[in-house]
Amino acid sequence: MNMPLFPTLHQMMPQIDFEEVMDYLRNTTERRTWPLWQDDDCLAFIARGREYRSEFHLNPTFEMQYSLKGDLHLHWRTPEGKVNISHVPEGSCLYQKPMVPHSPRFGPDAFQLVIERKRRPGEVDRFHWYCPQCDNFLHEEQFVVHDYGADPVSRAYDRFWTNMDARTCKKCGTVMPDK
Repeated sequence: MNMPLFPTLHQMMPQIDFEEVMDYLRNTTERRTWPLWQDDDCLAFIARGREYRSEFHLNPTFEMQYSLKGDLHLHWRTPEGKVNISHVPEGSCLYQKPMVPHSPRFGPDAFQLVIERKRRPGEVDRFHWYCPQCDNFLHEEQFVVHDYGADPVSRAYDRFWTNMDARTCKKCGTVMPDK
């Protein structure tokens, strides 16, 4: 008989052992995220280290990010394009409104619990990259996120990093360094 990977997640009211999930992400898999649940109105996942992130994600729903282990440095852009950084220390939580361009960055051994509203039909997530030299807009990837288990951030990254034209600034000619 095959036992589920995390047996407590298959109950009507899941009780989640965060240490078990973090240990799995740290030692057993190459994945950086693990979905905990995906219901009609709510999804939750644990994310491991985002030290490589450079894009800004525009999510059509709210996000709540809780620093389980380590600190989060959430880079976000104002409507005027100014970049701010919110520091979220371990044990603290941040609430973010929809469509705020944000780039969660945290070390490889840090973990975040993220809770969002599941995407509704027709909602699109956008990923924006900017020139590291002059801050000119470089590229946008779009994804319809039906299943967070498919790791849409990695798919957006794969498409960006394999497209040299997308990584090259049309204003100053700088090429975004490879991750």
